[in-house]
Amino acid sequence: MSDAGSDEFEDEHSKLGEYEGDRNEAGERHGVGKAVLPNRDIYQGHYENGKRHGEGTYRFKNGARYVGDYYQNMKHGQGTFYYPDGSKYEGSWVEDLRQGHGVYTYPNGDTYDGEWLHHMRHGQGIYHYHKTGSKYKGSWVKGKMESEGEYIHSNHRYKGNFVNNNPQGPGKYVFDLGCEQHGEYHQAEQDRAEGEWGELASTAVLKWIPKCITGLTLWTPAGKKEAASVEDGGEN
Repeated sequence: MSDAGSDEFEDEHSKLGEYEGDRNEAGERHGVGKAVLPNRDIYQGHYENGKRHGEGTYRFKNGARYVGDYYQNMKHGQGTFYYPDGSKYEGSWVEDLRQGHGVYTYPNGDTYDGEWLHHMRHGQGIYHYHKTGSKYKGSWVKGKMESEGEYIHSNHRYKGNFVNNNPQGPGKYVFDLGCEQHGEYHQAEQDRAEGEWGELASTAVLKWIPKCITGLTLWTPAGKKEAASVEDGGEN
């Protein structure tokens, strides 16, 4: 479904629909008004020189709704879009596209809170899986998990590199009980079965190759590194 909205003025010979509101000296819609468009969509809000401009609410005939900023007939600035399937996007828009920071709530309750570019997840963001409570925190490229990221579960987490929505290469599992398992993920032959990573997984079969188990890598302030080293030596 397109969420751009109907262009009220794309054809000067077409019917402009119904309009009630302010106009400028040239007779253009200017100020605050309400328009029922030829396709029966409804816009109520601010106009400037004949175009939607400023704050407004656009109601689509299919039940979708946008509430937010407009610039020259385009969604631009901050706004919330309510989709017919129950999903919702709240955040930044640039020329009718989700771009900048925003939060998308999906029909199944999953949420993505992070950066967007050209309508796609792109940059740093957190995807929260409603059903399991797990979440992915890390980098996204054109809608997919890429580069450095972290999967966080109830009692452990995985940190490593991701390629095309899947972990790949060196990484480690960090367990709450106090240890880490280091290893590598390798992609095996293709399969149509759903991957362990849930909704965003591809059809690749992943194989975890463990290498070693260590204690937790703890962060210590710079001034205490020497003391920590001495204490560790004493325990050995």
